[in-house]
Amino acid sequence: MFDGDLTTPRGRFVAWIDSLFIDHAVFRLVWSNLSPVVPGKIYRCNHPTPGRLRRMTRSLGLRTLINLRGRTLNGSDSLSRETAHDLGLDFYDMAFESRGAPQRDRILRLHEIYTGMRAPAMMHCKSGADRAGLASGLMVLFEGGSAADALRQLSWRFGHIRHARTGILDAFFLHYQREGEGRKSFLDWVREDYDEAALGRNFRANGLASFVNDWVLAHE
Repeated sequence: MFDGDLTTPRGRFVAWIDSLFIDHAVFRLVWSNLSPVVPGKIYRCNHPTPGRLRRMTRSLGLRTLINLRGRTLNGSDSLSRETAHDLGLDFYDMAFESRGAPQRDRILRLHEIYTGMRAPAMMHCKSGADRAGLASGLMVLFEGGSAADALRQLSWRFGHIRHARTGILDAFFLHYQREGEGRKSFLDWVREDYDEAALGRNFRANGLASFVNDWVLAHE
């Protein structure tokens, strides 16, 4: 319903209606899913409303916003881009999938962002459960943490359901834990050994858990 125009009162009104009721931001008014990944450096949350982004920027000293949804052109997307610009935040589009094997090129691009970004940084997807969990786990590994540490970023606490199709994200970290950890650095394993197609073929999800995740909770 939103055509991308924030320059008129009507366009801004439609953006808010689209954000609150089509993109479910009405639930995010009271629930932020905010958590530190690397305290003082990297944080995660669900898609912030403009007011919450301003408050987090003040309280955490944010300098960078990483959008894990990619460019969606909905009301939430347009409002957060505008707010990030007004706040002087560096803004990165870094789209991940939540129900497919993590893609090698996107993992490496996130590492490029990690090495060049101004900290502190906030990462968000829609609900702050799955893609935020994946990116947070990757950041933990970039920081020298273990696969077990990375897996803690994918949990019920954030709304992640590992038995659903989103469990392929857990399978990714477990795959590294079995096949590479202790023998190769994470990035070398990603570049040289990781087979995303095989991971996708071998993963099996629970149908009921997927229904709850996809349709009841409406996670992207």
